[in-house]
Amino acid sequence: MKKILFVGAEAMPFAATGGLGDVLGSLPTAIHEAAEGEADVRVVMPLYSAVSADFRSQMTLVQEYEVCLSWRRQYCGIYSLVKGGVTYYFIDNEYYFKRDSLYGCFDDGERFAFFCKAAVDMLGVIGFYPDVLHAHDWQAALSLVYLNGKYRQVAGYEAIQTVFTIHNIEYQGKYDFGILGDVFELGEEDRELVEYDGCINLMKAAIVCADRVSTVSPQYAKEIQTPEYAHGLDGILRQQAEKLCGILNGIDYDYYNPGRKGAVAKTYSWRTIPAKYENKAALQAELGLPQKNDVPMLSVISRLASHKGLDLISEMAYDFLSEHEVQLVILGKGESGYESFFEGLQQAFPDRVRALITYDRSLANRIYAATDIFLMPSKSEPCGLSQMIASRFGAIPVTRETGGLYDSIKGYWEEKGRMHGNGFTFAGYSAAELAERTGAAVALWQDEEKRKKLIGRIMRTDFSWKTSALKYLEMYASL
Repeated sequence: MKKILFVGAEAMPFAATGGLGDVLGSLPTAIHEAAEGEADVRVVMPLYSAVSADFRSQMTLVQEYEVCLSWRRQYCGIYSLVKGGVTYYFIDNEYYFKRDSLYGCFDDGERFAFFCKAAVDMLGVIGFYPDVLHAHDWQAALSLVYLNGKYRQVAGYEAIQTVFTIHNIEYQGKYDFGILGDVFELGEEDRELVEYDGCINLMKAAIVCADRVSTVSPQYAKEIQTPEYAHGLDGILRQQAEKLCGILNGIDYDYYNPGRKGAVAKTYSWRTIPAKYENKAALQAELGLPQKNDVPMLSVISRLASHKGLDLISEMAYDFLSEHEVQLVILGKGESGYESFFEGLQQAFPDRVRALITYDRSLANRIYAATDIFLMPSKSEPCGLSQMIASRFGAIPVTRETGGLYDSIKGYWEEKGRMHGNGFTFAGYSAAELAERTGAAVALWQDEEKRKKLIGRIMRTDFSWKTSALKYLEMYASL
């Protein structure tokens, strides 16, 4: 039986801020199921304040020990619970993890260095030595550095193979060399490993240390070997290209399910598409929008950040809303300029636009269920889950051809009455192309027969973890 340990900073439903949490909350279970009893899959993450009392009540204290990190001697408790056939471990230390947020603290470097050291120490403490240690993003990068540099001569650690997954290359864990020893417990002999572009770069070190490097879509694996997308790491990734691959993420089909009672106002499937419009009416009533079933509802569910293509939406929104009878719902938080823009857009079109400046997972599900056309014109997108979730709920996606959007959404076209593709796509980064493709989606939506046929096609596209989980198992076997 192959033993696999995921090391990551977040996992749904315990504590998460984005796509990494979705992945670590669903991929381990998918791998457990795909392996058909031939894999012991476990996950380790910090025990944040955000982890609910309900989950805490289900946990068992496994062990308590002291973690040594440079001159520090810190308490560490290991708690565990089993969910979906996967054992989740939680690293407990209130000094580091009893915070109001998961990230964004002044001492994040020290916090996640402690997490990584505690996670690698944990293997010896509990007597679980995985065949594969699979670390995710820069917060887990030091687990590979510590494993290779400090533990390889220790019994049980010598044969562990390693994988590092890049979820978003923009965030690399960059620090000044002044804290090399004091915070990270690394010496001058480690300088070459962690150095990149004049500073400590934890992601670069993990890329070099890992036996395999993966990222979250095949297209993104190609893109991050170019200066345009790599945020400075393209040279290292080209050097390490022989161990780099892209595996498209999936989504949790149990949670993101229009047939799940309680998740939507009216359950439906690709066989009962008319029921979808009851969700639209319910959301219109909830948001105080006119209840018009014959007017397409567009939506944007996103972190309000520039690389999400919101500048394109901002550039085309006023003209598009003036020229087309549509409704637009925006859900998300982020850069103040975009928050203000969408609030202003709602003031300009009070009967057609709603700007919901918040993060609410339950509300997001209701919006997906109500949406007719989903906009995701990202400048860069490692994988993207929103376009998959929108498709699962029967919204027609309009996406830019980059990263995982390119791999998951193919442009609609017809030949001899036969429909191809599962959305509307464009290649250039321009508001004009976004407006044209959105207009084309609106025109198709207004053709009821074609609309029903395309929505059924979109909803039947498989974005589950089944195929990707098998690819991960193949990668582990190749080690």
